[in-house]
Amino acid sequence: MAAQHSELLELKNLGMASVNILHAVGINTYTDLRNIGAVEAYLRIKARDINVSKVMLYALEGALQNIHWNDLPPDLKLQLVTQAEQGFRDNGQQAIA
Repeated sequence: MAAQHSELLELKNLGMASVNILHAVGINTYTDLRNIGAVEAYLRIKARDINVSKVMLYALEGALQNIHWNDLPPDLKLQLVTQAEQGFRDNGQQAIA
């Protein structure tokens, strides 16, 4: 599926570069992203050694909630980072920078 025709481009926070990254890790639709969740999607991206910051994690969650990533509550951002760091430890990867 070409990124320019991806329904993911219609979601908040996701532009062409983000959608191409999602496609590279097998996430091609909103349903894929919803089923996988923001944390697992982020872990898949990082596992491929794609250099993204925790803002990508927030952007993915914001896309699922249809809000700008910066409007996520601070406690939710902390929860997302905590879950991602646990996922990194479980997979033997480095923590979030």
